[in-house]
Amino acid sequence: MAHDGADMPNAILPDLLQLTAAALPPVEALLAEATTGLRARVSRDGKVSGAALEEHQFAAHALSWFATYVESLRQMRGWAGRISETGALGEMETLILQIGFGEYLAQIAGGIPMSQGEVARLSDLALSWAPEGAAATLIAGGNTPAARSRLVVLMRDNHGRATVGATGLDEDLEMIRDQFRRYAEERVVPNAHDWHLRDELIPMGIIEELAELGVFGLTIPEEFGGLGLSKASMVVVSEELSRGYIGVGSLGTRSEIAAELILCGGTPEQKAHWLPKLASGEILPTAVFTEPNTGSDLGSLRTRAVKDGDDWTVTGNKTWITHAARTHVMTLLARTDPETTDYRGLSMFLAEKTPGTDAEPFPTPGMTGGEIEVLGYRGMKEYELGFDGFKVKGENLLGGVPGQGFKQLMQTFESARIQTAARAIGVAQSALEVGMKYAEDRKQFGKGLIEFPRVSGKLAMMAVEIMIARQLTYHSAWQKDHDKRCDLEAGMAKLLGARVAWACADNALQIHGGNGFALEYQISRILCDARILNIFEGAAEIQAQVIARRLLD
Repeated sequence: MAHDGADMPNAILPDLLQLTAAALPPVEALLAEATTGLRARVSRDGKVSGAALEEHQFAAHALSWFATYVESLRQMRGWAGRISETGALGEMETLILQIGFGEYLAQIAGGIPMSQGEVARLSDLALSWAPEGAAATLIAGGNTPAARSRLVVLMRDNHGRATVGATGLDEDLEMIRDQFRRYAEERVVPNAHDWHLRDELIPMGIIEELAELGVFGLTIPEEFGGLGLSKASMVVVSEELSRGYIGVGSLGTRSEIAAELILCGGTPEQKAHWLPKLASGEILPTAVFTEPNTGSDLGSLRTRAVKDGDDWTVTGNKTWITHAARTHVMTLLARTDPETTDYRGLSMFLAEKTPGTDAEPFPTPGMTGGEIEVLGYRGMKEYELGFDGFKVKGENLLGGVPGQGFKQLMQTFESARIQTAARAIGVAQSALEVGMKYAEDRKQFGKGLIEFPRVSGKLAMMAVEIMIARQLTYHSAWQKDHDKRCDLEAGMAKLLGARVAWACADNALQIHGGNGFALEYQISRILCDARILNIFEGAAEIQAQVIARRLLD
């Protein structure tokens, strides 16, 4: 059914590509001024002071969000320019660009929400800005009721398409998207809510199917049994599987982290032994880093590994370990130098274990564990682990040299954050689709909910922000694929993507009204799943701190 929008006033600003290009230099100059000003406030003797940065933490995080918005606008304009050249910049894409620019410029001028109760304002950075020219035009006429309404009309005629608007990715990547979207529709979506409600592990049959599809070896080089595909392909696969269920979309994360660790830091023998088994799904890995009293402060962890002949004996406690019970190998971070209290004494191990069963989840000698019950993100389960005399073979010290663990882990952060941003996009897309279907089907006061501007406006902003998060994430993946440093861009993608996923889930639940609060409706699960994205792989506050440090250094 077509939805006529012909009676609406013209919602699109003229010369939009020129307008958006002209709006960037003023905010880029403002960001440079903000960075220089804050650097002066937090520097002591020519260097950024950790104590001063903490004293001015709100301003530092405001700078991170400001920089994330500027990079988002830059990537949106780049996306629009590229698809314009190929003839793919249609009315829908034009509206997404216009609304996104109008809204994000308005928030830069008036305040960027870092969380529900924290707004980053230019005054926090000792700046003010009176937008003029292109920026003022976009703020005044970009995100209007007419633009949002027209976008939703087009979205309603967009059924059957995987994304709202052309993504700008190449044909091969879109074929990968279609393949995994079909798989998720057939095998994941019909079952995900029941897995969540029953708090069940994702069935091994699903894991075996993902292995056959190559999910666990997606970016592992072909010489080690993988597909040798790009990080961009990993992003698309993670998006589509997470759209089905974040637990399924996250199964590949464990393998991605483990493979990256081994590729970057492993010996030739370790690469030859472990990578083919990871790629095929013959072995499933889990990441064992966090401890009860360390959280994001990994440098201070206390789990000890003591040399015992040629091997190592591990003692200590870990927590928030995902999928710990039925995996075969742990990437285990432990302190091998007892004289240290920071990151310098840490080593990474490829610690083998016996997969558990429901009756005996942790059968390996020297290791115990207990489940942590959680709101969402349930398909792999979370565990606390205890190690007491746990044995690790000497040959399984990653790289063969102690003291390199933290450095090895840092090398994986770019890929991990890109992948987490992709998972966030998938969850956000799921929330949009579920919210939109409900808004179309539910009738109130004689018409569908979607006919009410406050409802349709929510859906429009979901679509716009999902595209913004997509372009930021795709840019990070492109940087990684072209061997460019992208820790800053990956951090921004993760920071924004997590907020967008939560906003989409929250707004989609609001559209459901009271039914959204009922466990039987899948939006209740999507909301719970979205909440973790702002916490794991670096909480939003840690992410903002890391971004600020990079900007100021």
